[in-house]
Amino acid sequence: MSDPESTESENKTAEQQDPSRQSLSLYEYSSCPFCARVRNFLAGLGESVESRDVARDRERRNELVDATGSQMVPCLRIESANGKARWLHQSADIIKYLKDHFARS
Repeated sequence: MSDPESTESENKTAEQQDPSRQSLSLYEYSSCPFCARVRNFLAGLGESVESRDVARDRERRNELVDATGSQMVPCLRIESANGKARWLHQSADIIKYLKDHFARS
């Protein structure tokens, strides 16, 4: 029988080494300057992330509020290979996450 904590730790390690195992979605709206900051950073990395416009899509806005309790954007939804989702607010925190996981040395 495997230890659930070690399995979770192994999954985190595998995802940190291979971020392609994660699915990323950016909850945003077009006129938000902080969202633009994240989009520009992503473009510089050459990474594509699914854009979910909360101003135009009520369903996406409801997903964001249901998951986080807030309509604040930008918010990066990070879904691991096992289906667990993590939500990350604040453009500076999102950019740090992207640098740590996707920037090529």
